[in-house]
Amino acid sequence: MTGHDVVVLRVAGRPVGRYVTRPELPARLSPRPYLHPVTTLGGTAVTELSPADHAHHLGVGVAVPDVEGFNFWGGRTYVRDQGPTELDNHGSQRHTAYQLRDPDGFVEELRWTAEPGELLRERRTVAATGLTDTAWALDLTFSLTNTTPGPLSLGSPATNGRPGAAYGGFFWRARKEETAPDVFTAHAEGVDEVHGRTADWIALAGSTWTLVFAGVTAPTRQDPWFVRTAEYPGVGSSLAHDARLPVPPGETVVRRIVTVVADGRLTRDEAAALVRKAVTA
Repeated sequence: MTGHDVVVLRVAGRPVGRYVTRPELPARLSPRPYLHPVTTLGGTAVTELSPADHAHHLGVGVAVPDVEGFNFWGGRTYVRDQGPTELDNHGSQRHTAYQLRDPDGFVEELRWTAEPGELLRERRTVAATGLTDTAWALDLTFSLTNTTPGPLSLGSPATNGRPGAAYGGFFWRARKEETAPDVFTAHAEGVDEVHGRTADWIALAGSTWTLVFAGVTAPTRQDPWFVRTAEYPGVGSSLAHDARLPVPPGETVVRRIVTVVADGRLTRDEAAALVRKAVTA
């Protein structure tokens, strides 16, 4: 891996994230660029990479378990009436170029390829912005364009028959601690109340840190949140919650999520205030 394969994100000169462009990973992990470690301004790591419980969880990134039957998530594929199954159907996200590359962010072009060739082309924009002395924001937008001559659709284990498992899209594998983190939104608290539902923002509070995720575009705000805390701590968007998401030839799916990364355990009011500041920064 060369220096050109890693981008270090900085806020006011302080490193807060390491983006690996061309990771050397086995095919079953669906190789893809990822952010890890991501840290608070105080230096606390808030991501995990290939943990023992889920080796295909790669820090922060974009992953979809079913693109027209091909696995861009990693690990086993959920097959209807059969369950999680090892299949030779893994795709990969291949970095092609940086359109912009600065200390506080970048614009990247990627190709999503599988056995038939290229299925999707992505433009990914990532920016790091300081908010306070103890909080900063990671702004990530991804645009997926169907470059095939025919229609594609994006699915999830939920759309393939596994209730409650509508993961796929933006995903943040958070730091696992002895005690599971708390999760809350502006109006609800606990996994049972927030998982699979929409909310303007959702917070994950660990022992000494808090992450607050906010969907910014209208389509992003309509995506339900996928949340786990007990088995592992993770938060993501659900591109395909109740039904597969069609992507006709030449059309593009765009999502933007801003994540507040804060030292300390935020209250509901503090989380809301930082989100407002982050999305207007």
